[in-house]
Amino acid sequence: SFDWNDGLFDVTWSENNENVLITCSGDGSLQIWDMAKTKGPLQVYKEHTLEAYSVDWSQTRGEQLVVSGSWDQAAKLWDPAVGKSLCTFKGHEGVIYSTIWSPHIPGCFASASGDQTLRIWDVKTPGVKLVIPAHQAEVLSCDWCKYDENLLVTGAVDCSLKGWDLRNIRQPVFALLGHTYAIRRVKFSPFHATLLASCSYDFTVRFWDFSKPNPLLETVEHHTEFTCGLDLSLHNRGQV
Repeated sequence: SFDWNDGLFDVTWSENNENVLITCSGDGSLQIWDMAKTKGPLQVYKEHTLEAYSVDWSQTRGEQLVVSGSWDQAAKLWDPAVGKSLCTFKGHEGVIYSTIWSPHIPGCFASASGDQTLRIWDVKTPGVKLVIPAHQAEVLSCDWCKYDENLLVTGAVDCSLKGWDLRNIRQPVFALLGHTYAIRRVKFSPFHATLLASCSYDFTVRFWDFSKPNPLLETVEHHTEFTCGLDLSLHNRGQV
């Protein structure tokens, strides 16, 4: 276990070294840790001016890039081998809660924000590529479909999940209702194109299949407090 002197909000594994991971912290910094060297962080990046709330390592093998999102309304691009950020992405008008790389499109990531938008960015161009007014509430989470490069899902304080097709953003392709408090995290299944999971401040974890007339598959009520995070195993299709 590693210790840091402020809250840690997110963590991401290296895609090219099984011992390396990056955390992001309430003091605005990112930390690179190596499980083979348990002394302290290999590197600390301190550029965000407020809480660093989200960090994600790119999954396309051609590049080793990390994106972070902060309450300072900026997203930053990092190469873990370089001591400072490569680029800063500005445009959000509220805190950034989530920054997630596309599993399909190299150099493309999505961000979800308190300004009620989902935004799509391309690391090769500094400006925002696409602004989607996703909810009439803060958007706390987003994820990319693993089987369709144009499909994303957002989860928001309005208790709804919405699906977005990047080729036509005027209308969501689906809306999933059932949570009774803000949705904190949403993830697409790595094994099923239309299956996703969400968790919420209503203490529940819910499984959905947006292709079905009754999309809510299951509501799991094992937690006794806010459910703040979840992920689906890439190796075991039944494990969350």
